[in-house]
Amino acid sequence: MTIDIPPGIILVEDDDIDRMVVTRAFAKNNIKNPLHIARDGEEALEMLKGLNGKEKLDPLPKIMLLDINMPRMNGLELLREIRHDEELQTISVFMLTTSKDDQDRLEAYKNNVAGYIIKPVSFDKLVEAIAVLNTYWNLSVLPA
Repeated sequence: MTIDIPPGIILVEDDDIDRMVVTRAFAKNNIKNPLHIARDGEEALEMLKGLNGKEKLDPLPKIMLLDINMPRMNGLELLREIRHDEELQTISVFMLTTSKDDQDRLEAYKNNVAGYIIKPVSFDKLVEAIAVLNTYWNLSVLPA
């Protein structure tokens, strides 16, 4: 008998409060997926590839929640890196950002994001958005 382990998720978010709020929204929705947290694009790449003394995540997360506006390496730069890396390119990336900029949205979709979500203002709305994402993840068949 095999035990289905829910796919890992990596949250790439530089804001402490936003990280805490997303983590609380996961708990409120009873989401059991392993959740890894990176503070910017460079840290996420280090975790995904095992660079600069960081231990490589194993198994690699199948889902990424990615902010755009971050220091060192922003979300769009990380997204381009992921899409050009054979080992990482199948990660389902959802932008979770405050950016309503049309150019950001266009760039994200050009790089095959699974969705572009504007961070809701209220916690209750974020809980609802995460619940919808959780339903999507549970219905989707992700690559092995």
